[in-house]
Amino acid sequence: MKGNDFMNMLIRGRLAKIGASAVAVAAVTVAGVTAGTASAAPAGPAKTTAVTALSAEAVKAAAAARTVAATWTPPKRTLVEGEKGSDVKSVQERLNSLHYYAGPNDGQFGSDTKEAVWAFQEVNHIKVTGVIDAATKKALVRPTAYKAKYPGQAGTRVEVNLGLGVLVFFKNHKIALVSHISSGGHYYFGGGDYAETPTGEFRALYFVPGWDQGPLGAMYNPAFFNYNGYAIHGEYNSEVPLEPVSHGCVRIPYDIASWFYKDLTISEKGNGTEVWVYNQWTTWTQGDANS
Repeated sequence: MKGNDFMNMLIRGRLAKIGASAVAVAAVTVAGVTAGTASAAPAGPAKTTAVTALSAEAVKAAAAARTVAATWTPPKRTLVEGEKGSDVKSVQERLNSLHYYAGPNDGQFGSDTKEAVWAFQEVNHIKVTGVIDAATKKALVRPTAYKAKYPGQAGTRVEVNLGLGVLVFFKNHKIALVSHISSGGHYYFGGGDYAETPTGEFRALYFVPGWDQGPLGAMYNPAFFNYNGYAIHGEYNSEVPLEPVSHGCVRIPYDIASWFYKDLTISEKGNGTEVWVYNQWTTWTQGDANS
């Protein structure tokens, strides 16, 4: 799917104003609450002072967020991949405003939209089906934002939550993208190597454009965050399933991988974009990896 120009606009926040997410995030950010906000408030006493001083403004912003949320009407029918129509377009607009890349708002429920629904359901602790069902409709009206694990780190960073199955890209402490991922599958391969995605703090080190043919298979637009060969990279959509199946890399959908690397600072000097990988899953069950 060719939607790079559209997505570049979306990632830079130019479309954020069309949905409730921008207002909702702003409301939580002003309040200094960490219930999924992408903004980091100052630590210690300064945080308490800021919250107290802006409490009146926070109340107004929260009220505005509730008003905007109430204006979005969920579709009447259950929507699945392959559906078409204005209600599909409405869901796409909603997901894109919340920074889940659903592809262009074209009213066609394709793979990009399904993967965006997966990521949304993962963050909102809904059984991950890719279907706009009753629970998902309700959550889309009043969504739960992703709770940052490292709000005190660099404002522009990547957080990879392995247990939840999502990658979240922060730009200036604000969520710019939430993507479904497939990580290390916890199996042995080759000469006894174990397929597990490493956790910890990393940096975007180097990038290989296009399809990079490695010893374990091809990776699309890999951005390596570890010199042992671990990367955030694209695959054809069928190779980024719900379950963790990779050899240890962080797989993201093909269309997202076509532009995501452009938002990273990639440098082998050690000053590339921070990549935080955490919450190693132990026993994966669809819909249950919600920590």
